[in-house]
Amino acid sequence: MPGTENVSKQRNFGGAMGIAVLLFALGYRFYPNIAGMLPQRSPEKPAAVVPATGTPWVAEHAASLLSPDPDPEPIVGTTLAEALAMGPPAPVTKEVAALLKSARAAEDQGKLLEPEDASAIVLFRQVLEQDPDNRVATSGLARIGGVMRDWSIAALERGDSEQAMRYANLFAELPHSQSELEALRERLRVLREVMPMLARAADLLRQERLVGEDGDDALSVYRAVLAIDPSNKVADQGLAQIERGYLDRARAAVAQDDFAGSDAILAEAARIRPGSQDLLDTRSQIEGIRRQRAETVLAQARSALDSGNADLAEQLATRAQGISADLAGLDDFGRRLRNARLYASFSPGQVITDRFLDIAGAAPAVVVVPTGRFVMGSPADETDHADNEEPQRQVEITAGFALGQTEVTVAQFREFARASGYRSEAERAGAGSIYDENTGRMGERRGVDWERDYKGDRAADRLPVLNVSWNDASAYATWLSQRTGKRYRLPTEAEFEYALRAGTQSRFWWGDEEPQSVIANVTGDGDRSPSRRSWGRAFARYADGFWGPAPVKSFPSNPFGLHDIDGNVSEWVEDCWHDNYVRAPRDSTAWVNPGCARRVIRGGSWASAPDQVRSAYRLGVNADARSARVGFRVARDL
Repeated sequence: MPGTENVSKQRNFGGAMGIAVLLFALGYRFYPNIAGMLPQRSPEKPAAVVPATGTPWVAEHAASLLSPDPDPEPIVGTTLAEALAMGPPAPVTKEVAALLKSARAAEDQGKLLEPEDASAIVLFRQVLEQDPDNRVATSGLARIGGVMRDWSIAALERGDSEQAMRYANLFAELPHSQSELEALRERLRVLREVMPMLARAADLLRQERLVGEDGDDALSVYRAVLAIDPSNKVADQGLAQIERGYLDRARAAVAQDDFAGSDAILAEAARIRPGSQDLLDTRSQIEGIRRQRAETVLAQARSALDSGNADLAEQLATRAQGISADLAGLDDFGRRLRNARLYASFSPGQVITDRFLDIAGAAPAVVVVPTGRFVMGSPADETDHADNEEPQRQVEITAGFALGQTEVTVAQFREFARASGYRSEAERAGAGSIYDENTGRMGERRGVDWERDYKGDRAADRLPVLNVSWNDASAYATWLSQRTGKRYRLPTEAEFEYALRAGTQSRFWWGDEEPQSVIANVTGDGDRSPSRRSWGRAFARYADGFWGPAPVKSFPSNPFGLHDIDGNVSEWVEDCWHDNYVRAPRDSTAWVNPGCARRVIRGGSWASAPDQVRSAYRLGVNADARSARVGFRVARDL
């Protein structure tokens, strides 16, 4: 209906006008300039330019003593309800408007206190004299009060107590928060208390009386200041200056490679400002220099070791450790150095194969045996113990050596015989030892020598060489030394037992009982000869599949990496035979009497009874004897 439509439009128009009037009233109340009564100005706060100050306080290193109240009370504020209740402000006169314009201009230009007759404070107050309720002037003075508070704090930070007091008094005369004024006055009170102390500390700094025991030193005075005023930045910076002297001395010590002295100085510095960033940064810097220097010295140690100078390498490594005890690579270098001294830079368990220098070929592979100590021989209560295995004694292997990974093979001995023209004692005698299948016994047969197997047939290349005497084995080791330039020899009896035991002290290297798995070529009650013979004395419930020697490496190695060290064939060693160990060497050297006729055989064979496979078992045989149960392996000095 037309009438209803007109009423609706009028109501909408009236509502809109009401809102517009309300908004205008609010804007007019808070921003009187909107009506053109006052000149337009930027809404930014006036520049809080700190005026020139008088004589600075105490020392040029002074810093902030105070920080503003983190949660100050509002100085002025009007709610929307209060604005609506107050209604529009009363109109101002032209004279008041002009004063307001001048006051705002002075405020914008930073002329808050000067000139005395035309400063922003004076002009705003003149406005209030004519118009006591003028909110623009009141707000202006409140803003300037905030600036006076900030200037007072800035003066405190400079240590200018006179100016700080002046601005604090001005702040008190202007609209302000009472809590801020009380906090400011408390800071001024603390300042007056600590000023003489800070002056004394500064004087002590100039006299370089930094630390002492009687309390009359800069460090003690600054700490006393902080006990009164924990946030005093001047005192903290004074401590920082003392600390800086220590840190500079620590860096100077490092420059002269005096890392121990540097550590001592840093320990003293840590007492001044524990955990300070400067201290942490200096520690980090020195640690970087320390590690870099230690790495350089360790690199020199490696070069010395590579060139064969182990003594110099050790000196340099010790020096590197003194510089940086936890330097990466020190442990690895220590192992290398130990290996260099004990194993000529090889490592325990490492396999070495020396090439011949003057002809084609190579020596048998040898395994580096770790140094250590063990009890040699057997106790009286060991099953099958023999008197020649006592008295037990502790033997120390102080020098590293390498031992043949396997027994010397037929092929390896043939290489020696052909290259040197050597004729073995079996060849010269025209007879050697064999196993007679018909009788089940060992016997001698014409035409048998090292090229034959245990039955007298032609031997395969990978079988251990048989029918070699101690003299033949020694001649082979001497030839290897000539061909390689390294010292090859037969192992000593102590070395052999040590290597056989491989860290154990049991009857056998695998334990005290029969083997639980196939680990060596020894006599077992399950073994059978070609004609189905069996052993009269053998390990129970054991069979290894061989009657006679097996090709080398047919069985697992012992813990030192040595194959057939027990079983397969018994082996010659360097020592002369002695009926017991009375007066035997306590180290690993061979016990040799010049011209002795009998030598020692160690280790069990394919045909040995279990008691002869024990780790302590030993046998004395003439040096020219040959057997189908005896071979040898070589040792090499490192």
